[in-house]
Amino acid sequence: MKFFIDNIFIIAIVLLSGGALLWPVLTQRGKRASAQEVTLLINRSKATIVDVRDAAEFATGHLPEAKNIPLNELSERVGELAKFKAKSVVVVCKTGARASSAAAKLAKAGFTDVVNLDGGIAAWQKAGLPLAK
Repeated sequence: MKFFIDNIFIIAIVLLSGGALLWPVLTQRGKRASAQEVTLLINRSKATIVDVRDAAEFATGHLPEAKNIPLNELSERVGELAKFKAKSVVVVCKTGARASSAAAKLAKAGFTDVVNLDGGIAAWQKAGLPLAK
């Protein structure tokens, strides 16, 4: 007990830093899938791909047949995706961070199967999969 009292500030720092490291994992929304799993999903169920990067990033390369709806426009343009509510929707961004926010918005809008590409376009390229321009 004396150890805890003598080192309360160090223990607090350790707990806070551990919490900060766990926060991204605990706040992830939606399902996540690797590049290979997304490839299977696209091939098997003809999933719709939504790229939430801005137009300039999208122009540098994107998944084949992806629809570009930047994250800041998603709330206004969600109607464009209404016909895909019952299908799988794969959300893609550069590293996966924006895709999590987009997945939450789509789930709130009534989409039943939203999947994030884990690691984003970076993971897709690392897996050696093709990009369209």
